[in-house]
Amino acid sequence: MRNCFSLPFAAAAAFSLLTGCGMSNVTSTNPTSPSGDSVPVSLSMTDDPPAGVQVLFFEVSLTAASLTPSSGSSSTSPVSLLSGNTPVQIDVTQLQALSAFLSTANVSAGSYSGLSLTFASPVLVIFNTSDSSIASTCAVGSVCQLTPTIDDNSATVSITSAPFPVTVSANSPLGLLVDFHLNTIIQSDLSVDLGVTNGITVGELPAMPTPSPQFGFLNGTVESVNASQNQFTLQTLWGRTFTVETTTNTTFSDFPSSACTTAGIGCLAQGQVVQAQISGVGTGGILEASAVTYEQAASQQTVEGVIFNYSATGMEILIRGNPTFNPTLPLGGVAKITFATGTTFSVDANGFTIPAGLSFASTENLTNGQTVKVNVVQGSLTSTGSGPTAAWGPPPSVSFTTNDVELEPGQITGSIAALASPDFTLQYTVWPPCVPSGPCPEFVALVTTSVETTSQTTYSGFETDSFSGLAVNDLVSVNGWLFESDNGMMDAAIAPPQILAQTVVDHPDAVF
Repeated sequence: MRNCFSLPFAAAAAFSLLTGCGMSNVTSTNPTSPSGDSVPVSLSMTDDPPAGVQVLFFEVSLTAASLTPSSGSSSTSPVSLLSGNTPVQIDVTQLQALSAFLSTANVSAGSYSGLSLTFASPVLVIFNTSDSSIASTCAVGSVCQLTPTIDDNSATVSITSAPFPVTVSANSPLGLLVDFHLNTIIQSDLSVDLGVTNGITVGELPAMPTPSPQFGFLNGTVESVNASQNQFTLQTLWGRTFTVETTTNTTFSDFPSSACTTAGIGCLAQGQVVQAQISGVGTGGILEASAVTYEQAASQQTVEGVIFNYSATGMEILIRGNPTFNPTLPLGGVAKITFATGTTFSVDANGFTIPAGLSFASTENLTNGQTVKVNVVQGSLTSTGSGPTAAWGPPPSVSFTTNDVELEPGQITGSIAALASPDFTLQYTVWPPCVPSGPCPEFVALVTTSVETTSQTTYSGFETDSFSGLAVNDLVSVNGWLFESDNGMMDAAIAPPQILAQTVVDHPDAVF
């Protein structure tokens, strides 16, 4: 996952961030319509996994975000970008090739000299591929969780270097991209130093309008629908409410036939859990959506995660999300899942055409590293472990039965080893973890995987945003579906899984 969050700024400001799960039930609304010299501003965030460490999950809470007015401004007070100062939990590891939208705020036109971000409550889950245990409690080949410390001097990070100072002009939205570099901020002792040089950087998003969405994804529950205005209100997992506008160009995906027969605002209904791709911030802080994807009904319970062990009867996944933020399905925890008789397997294509020959139809198509969304059979959920009792230990765990498994796009970062249009080979550190006694290869430093692209694949950050813009040795993040190879994961050292690329993101200068 490209790990980033974005914030749009203008005389009214928009703050976007990785779609994390909020801890607060405080509800806020879009800012009022800008008046005078108020302008829209947005913020986005991305992430950089650490070299040599298999970080499976890194979550941190953003408790404050503010812009600092330049000296000489009419007001010298910091401008908060988190309405109501509602903290937001961010799974940074979900953003290698994606970004997520957070919020909107009103920002007065003028010059700003810096951005201040305050973080708390980090949670780190790793896979120990070393040759010794960590702290005597994290064995080799095991998944372990730690609550690392944040240096008191780095809990609040102030960025004053480029692109600052920035000028917010009336009627001219501004977007900032905040980038986490995990291989820099996670120290050798696995503490977290957010204030380390180049640990967190900020870039300015291209000016709008642009050909592609800039502000990332926003997940939540539909509160109300105003079909005559082509708008709906969405309450996020951390308790904030936004007004979202759709147009004739907005795509609607994965809605069941019972919800609608014709794609459009009429597909939406109160209580649905959806994901909106935010492409802009309009007058009064109303968000503009280029795509709306159905996630589930409010009464349904699903969980999303990455497979690290599987068999014909069940699998284990690292939990990366659950659309209703059910606290009994702990993020960063482990779920041991049993397949019910007749369990269905399918690909969540989200409008993408899956080429012939790539299949996810049974347990035979499972492989470690796949991102899946799994339905929780009602009444089957049981807590089996509360989490570490010492500095290091097993993550919290649950077990349940499923009757439906969907293959979702996941993210892998590596360097391009060879090009053979429309495919290329990607070399990366073995991902994800797999238990030594399960279906996984011996630990190896690098594997090479085939990445397939199609006419629907999008490219970002290259000099030419197309396949022709790729070059050998480029460091890229690929967002796409992972399909097991013909030889299966047991022979992964010979034929590792194949990736169907939905998005390919370049990391110039081999930094992301």
